[in-house]
Amino acid sequence: MDRSVHPHDIDPAGIAALVAWLNDGCPGAPEAGTAMTGICRRLSACGIPLAYGGLFVRTLHPEIMGRRFIWGPETGTEASDATFEMLDEPEFQTSPIRWVFNKGERLRRRLGDPDCPLDFSFLDRFRSEGATDFYAAPLFQSAGQNHVCAWQTKAPGGFSDAALAALQSIEKPLARVTEVRSLERLAINLLDTYVGGQAGARILGGQIRRGNIEAIRAAIWLSDMRGFTARADRMPPADLVALLNRYFDCQVPAIREQGGEVLKFMGDGLLAIFPVEQAENSAVCARALQAAREAEAAVRDADWGRLERQGGVQFGVALHIGDVLYGNVGSANRLDFTCIGPAVNLAARIETLSGEIGRTILASADFALQCPQEIEHGTLQPLGSFTLKGVTVPQLVYGVA
Repeated sequence: MDRSVHPHDIDPAGIAALVAWLNDGCPGAPEAGTAMTGICRRLSACGIPLAYGGLFVRTLHPEIMGRRFIWGPETGTEASDATFEMLDEPEFQTSPIRWVFNKGERLRRRLGDPDCPLDFSFLDRFRSEGATDFYAAPLFQSAGQNHVCAWQTKAPGGFSDAALAALQSIEKPLARVTEVRSLERLAINLLDTYVGGQAGARILGGQIRRGNIEAIRAAIWLSDMRGFTARADRMPPADLVALLNRYFDCQVPAIREQGGEVLKFMGDGLLAIFPVEQAENSAVCARALQAAREAEAAVRDADWGRLERQGGVQFGVALHIGDVLYGNVGSANRLDFTCIGPAVNLAARIETLSGEIGRTILASADFALQCPQEIEHGTLQPLGSFTLKGVTVPQLVYGVA
């Protein structure tokens, strides 16, 4: 006999326990995926014959518009990102999820009914896979925006009135826990985007007071574009911004893949560090040098369009290793998480030298000596001692062959 059509088959005590678990913030399920799995398993244990559960959460991120958490009895919960490009896809334009997002209203389609309208994309596929009922609802947030939850069953007759009431009873507590976790992820996304992952973790960890500084050892990266000022004077603003974005796309992925942290963009300049921490100096310097080579290749191979007729894009990178002060610097209510110190100043002077002598990658002697194999093989070559502005002792500088 079909239990989905019998209201007494739904366990009210189990539903009440699920609501309490949601109100408590889903203890024992720190990740969104494990929380979604816990919700769906608890609903199933209460007598709701779930064949599918979906949670669709908007976010604030430069590359993705939201995240999806899809649960199935056999697969568990699978999480994925939804990109902004998906907004233009025809299936999404006509999807029931988008409709609920925009309208802020519940939507139900009894797919087991032969006369059920298949007026949204995906519904015909759900029916062909055996779904007999589809239900989606908005999860309203305090600021007015909403996320969406969606449920399916393959039970004959679809969701009973009691099952539907149980699903609706968890919407408010699910909206609250979703909002709290979304705000936490939003903070992480914004900090990672604007100050970097490691600095962001320190800020979330409470290091937000001015003067909260610590001394760390790091390989330092300073780079800038050649002839940027002249280019900025003659280029339309939109083209200039597009140029900078493309230019930084050639550097940032290489830095991050090699364990570096981008601290700030300064016009066409970029400051990054590769913290030494538990790794050896030589291992960190090797990764920083590899990132510089990858960035050089990316700039060289990029499609700069009409800029090729103007000599393309050239840039310089200075690499150094030393002790820096890392933390909060600024005014009382406007801080910058950065690194300062003589080592950063020396890297800046070497970066200026790279333009004067026409070399892309330069390294200080301290940095180069951490890469003895590069020196032995001749891929890092001494270029001579140079007098640098503000530095009392001439500095031996190495260049990549």
